[in-house]
Amino acid sequence: MADSKRYISKTELETHKKPDDLWISIQGKIYDVTQWSHHHPGGPLPLLNLAGQDATDAFIAYHPGIAWQYLDKFFTGYYLEGYLVSDISKDYRKLAVEFSKMGLFDKKGHGTCILFTIIALLFFTCVYGVLCCDKTWVHLCCGGLMGFLWIQSGWIGHDSGHYTVMSNKNLNRLAQLLTGNCLAGISMGWWKWTHNAHHIACNSLDFDPDLQHMPFFTVSSKFFNSITSAFYGRKLNFDSLTRLLVSYQHWTFYPVMCFARINLFAQSIILLLSKRKVPNKGQEIFGILVFWTWYPLLVSFLPNWYERVMFVVVSFAVTSIQHVQFCLNHFSSSVYVGPPNGNDWFEKQTDGTLNILCSSWMDWFYGGLQFQVEHHLFPRLPRCHLRTISPFVKELCKKHNLAYNCASFWKANAMTIETLKSAALQARVLTNAVPKNLRQVDWESGPLKGALPA
Repeated sequence: MADSKRYISKTELETHKKPDDLWISIQGKIYDVTQWSHHHPGGPLPLLNLAGQDATDAFIAYHPGIAWQYLDKFFTGYYLEGYLVSDISKDYRKLAVEFSKMGLFDKKGHGTCILFTIIALLFFTCVYGVLCCDKTWVHLCCGGLMGFLWIQSGWIGHDSGHYTVMSNKNLNRLAQLLTGNCLAGISMGWWKWTHNAHHIACNSLDFDPDLQHMPFFTVSSKFFNSITSAFYGRKLNFDSLTRLLVSYQHWTFYPVMCFARINLFAQSIILLLSKRKVPNKGQEIFGILVFWTWYPLLVSFLPNWYERVMFVVVSFAVTSIQHVQFCLNHFSSSVYVGPPNGNDWFEKQTDGTLNILCSSWMDWFYGGLQFQVEHHLFPRLPRCHLRTISPFVKELCKKHNLAYNCASFWKANAMTIETLKSAALQARVLTNAVPKNLRQVDWESGPLKGALPA
């Protein structure tokens, strides 16, 4: 019996990757998501980055099983000609199904309730210390506690952006606003916009905003060519000031991290004041206003300007630990240029991430980021299960001879500094620059083969 299905080629599918003509393939079926992209909960950018190609693995990673029933209304009637599934993708999809059958995506544990209790205690302790004590050392300790509070609220904000940490979506949204906007001064709308792009295009120099930190940092000398950011829609100019700053980035990394929160404040405000469409923009602005009311007011109750400045500096310095952790997971890993490719999505996620080795009793410190490989492959999985699935992911990587990169916290810091140092030395002598991330040599010759040359 003749096949009555209608097919289109990969070449033809690739022509449908514009905002006004956006097609994707999922399990060999072609869907037109042009109109839906404007209503997509993750924003239009992830769809644009994967447009014109197969996006099955990414769809599985970011959507619950219930999402499959909504695909039919976008079906074009076409199928992808010559659609094949790699052995890696087959095993990845089987693993996702097994985890779903085990109920791991639904069992969230009690971590969020415990964290909210800790955050409340930290907040009222800080307020009490500032208002009711007159000793300088107490005020400085309160600044440190404030920084620790921001770290813990950051973990809830991160988790609630990936999956529902509360009993329903409305409470989950409230948790986002409280922990992100109101307590930390960071727009959850901004975070989801950048973080979704990061996950889809992990460690792409021109598509992943988490690697675009000029003029302060570059992880690859490819930035020396002033590449164009697909995320920001502008050229990242490698000018004389950037070259100067990058030349010493391995020395300035930790000091800059101490004040990295200022950038998050600024980025949040810039987005909310822009014309860009932000879901629940009124809520986002209200939450930011709440933060910029209570935090300056609390600081103003300190007795003098010295203590006020030191309170802010200490709170920023403590929370810089989290900013460093974000960098450790990706700065020293493999990078590439160009959009993400749905056909090697699994490989790109494992190549571009680094796990941090730690004991289970230290999991609270890392907020799940110590299992970065697992988190990138299964972003909807509650972090309380990441340690459970780690052996399965490691075995899958071993079976297909893929990198499963991990290092201790101190080794990861050393690797990050070496990556920054390598780019810094190339920036000083541009004529000798080699357009690649030198850490990539490590992955090609074997994982963690030692430090780079000075």
